[in-house]
Amino acid sequence: MTVTRVLPECWGHRGASADFPENSIASFAAAMKDGAEGIESDVHVSLDGIVIMFHDPDLERTTGSKGLIRERNWYGKNGMESLLTIKKPKQSIPTFEQTIALLMKPENQHVKFNVDVKVQNDPDRLFSLMHEIISAQPDWETKLAPRILLGLWHPRFVAFAKARLPYCSRSYIGMSISIAREYFWDGVEVFSMSFSSLTNSDGQKFRNECKAAGKRIMVWTVNEPAHMMEAVRWGIDVILTDVTKKWLELRAALEVDYDAILSQYSRLFLWTNWKFYLLPILANRVARYYLESSAGPLDSFAHPEASTTKTVAA
Repeated sequence: MTVTRVLPECWGHRGASADFPENSIASFAAAMKDGAEGIESDVHVSLDGIVIMFHDPDLERTTGSKGLIRERNWYGKNGMESLLTIKKPKQSIPTFEQTIALLMKPENQHVKFNVDVKVQNDPDRLFSLMHEIISAQPDWETKLAPRILLGLWHPRFVAFAKARLPYCSRSYIGMSISIAREYFWDGVEVFSMSFSSLTNSDGQKFRNECKAAGKRIMVWTVNEPAHMMEAVRWGIDVILTDVTKKWLELRAALEVDYDAILSQYSRLFLWTNWKFYLLPILANRVARYYLESSAGPLDSFAHPEASTTKTVAA
């Protein structure tokens, strides 16, 4: 009897970022060309209200320029639209609008889009700006909205996502299973977890809880073949990776001879690398401190006022 296995989807983490500058149109396009089912990127908002695709709250690491994104203009003298990446081939910073345009090309309308909402953002402002861009696309309710997955780190963002972008699916992003359970279980459909957070016994329990509840699990950032194979053993739904071509090639090999390929990869790394048994213990405390210092208490925050923007519910 032939056993049909559903293997994890491939989503490009900041695109095909091992080969191209992260969070660039070239990186997104390369992941799509490789055959990735989705791309992941991060958003921040400029001083003059432009949503851009960028991971860090400041510009220096990838462009060499100084300053926080929220304190810099996109347009005008010294505007961020003129910046290029340090990594070659040098690329400009894409806007959310440009990225949506790429996703709306006929050949890309199957590709999903995971938007990592960084905690430095004002969720009301960000989601309102995103809605303006999304709703300007032709047939956006059917051709675009179902493909967008909002990635949320802090629980205060959930209510704003529901109010301003109710047609988008939502996920928790993080490395803390306790935060996922306590603050996000009822508010999201997907859990996007760091690979290391799922390697211990509580990680296994959480994976089982998600499966029983029909919650999907994504893992990041999975670049090593042995880690990819472990994610397969876990029954993960999506692998987020910088090396899209590598995972797609391994997945194709698994489809030909699952047992033979899987047997080539040991699980020994789970016990020989400290981050797979010590890091999950530290993650809950570190994650909570970071989130609360960046975006306020997890247990007490303001909720959105009624919106005057017309939206379409999912």
